[in-house]
Amino acid sequence: MNQEEHQHLTKLDKQLLWHPYTSMSHPTPHYLVESASGCEFHLADGRSLIDGMSSWWSVIHGYNHPTINQALHQQVDLFSHVMFGGLTHKPAIELGQKLVAMTPESLTRVFFSDSGSVSVEVALKMAIQYWHTQGHPNKQHFATPRSGYHGDTFAAMSVCDPVNGMHSMFNQALTPQCFVSPPPTGIDTPLDKKYLHEIRELFAEQHEHLAGFIIEPVVQNAGGMRFYNPAYLDEIRALCDEFNILLIFDEIATGFGRTGKLFATEHTNIEPDIMCLGKALTGGYITLAATLTNDKVALGISDQDGVFMHGPTFMGNALACAAANASLDLVNSYDIEDKIGQIQVWLESALSPCLDLEMVTDVRCLGAIGVVELSHPVDLHKIQPLFVEQGVWVRPFGKLIYLMPPYVISQEQITKLGHAIHTVIQQHF
Repeated sequence: MNQEEHQHLTKLDKQLLWHPYTSMSHPTPHYLVESASGCEFHLADGRSLIDGMSSWWSVIHGYNHPTINQALHQQVDLFSHVMFGGLTHKPAIELGQKLVAMTPESLTRVFFSDSGSVSVEVALKMAIQYWHTQGHPNKQHFATPRSGYHGDTFAAMSVCDPVNGMHSMFNQALTPQCFVSPPPTGIDTPLDKKYLHEIRELFAEQHEHLAGFIIEPVVQNAGGMRFYNPAYLDEIRALCDEFNILLIFDEIATGFGRTGKLFATEHTNIEPDIMCLGKALTGGYITLAATLTNDKVALGISDQDGVFMHGPTFMGNALACAAANASLDLVNSYDIEDKIGQIQVWLESALSPCLDLEMVTDVRCLGAIGVVELSHPVDLHKIQPLFVEQGVWVRPFGKLIYLMPPYVISQEQITKLGHAIHTVIQQHF
């Protein structure tokens, strides 16, 4: 791409396109990507950047992967999409089979949707409709921890943190939900009985109105990259059972290996009633999500001629399912605990020098997640170009500079990412 075309496209982008979490009048810089391969973007200006974000945690196998490319080529020659009402196809059936095989044993039913946020919408609707069919029409609300994030659509926003989340301006328009404190941090920190008592008290007071409890297992992601003891989830499962409340796990960010287990659920001894999946499902190729549930919920809704009232136009898209099948074949070919465990060691080594910097309050790693927490929020407008100058793609938020790299990343690339983070913090704060 020549310089004139590059400048023209950049100008059009700024004029026409409203990017996520961005002002149209004062946008952050946007870098024009011409191609991508492995763990690198190749920009139109000739520079290459090591991707530390997996394009918002989805591109786990890297870019331009031949296995997924081939699956898409084969499917597009057959057909790209057919409506999922009254029709079905092999890629969707095979994907459902794979998901049921790899997720917790009790999750036997799969509902496809377009994105992670919509998979949460589906989960919430499932829970409400289940209780309605069971003779509990008042169970219309949800409990959830603060510091959670579940998406940007309306029902999903209602179960995000109402104060520190990104949606506080919409609070008056959202369905009121019940919030408890976030789980105390620390993977190995002993359980705080006061925290569990807080949940018990809420359930005791509100269980007649609560359809479910929704939580991101083990890691609260966009709410602060907070890691907590998985044993809390075992206790929450018991409380949900005691008070007749469905348990919903949002594994959109943690699913498919990110925490060092295939699913964060595997850090526990329990299974949810409903699980939301997305992001890495297709290896970051095409948007697709899934909401899985057990026979109790699925058949409870379906008994007495009941139907589940949801039907996205692009539900079960054949191209997306083909990409997901290829992606899951790759996931199943890995020794996840070994591969992600190695990445965690590399991240710890690369990021630990940041602890010596005055602005840094914490460095923490879990699986293929590395977090450097600062004493005050970063200015994305200023800091993003600094990382690009270092040859890396890192997109901080709030007080956090974090990495969620593709699983095919090398130790050398992680070392460069860590060095870039250290350099930017040291020289510019």
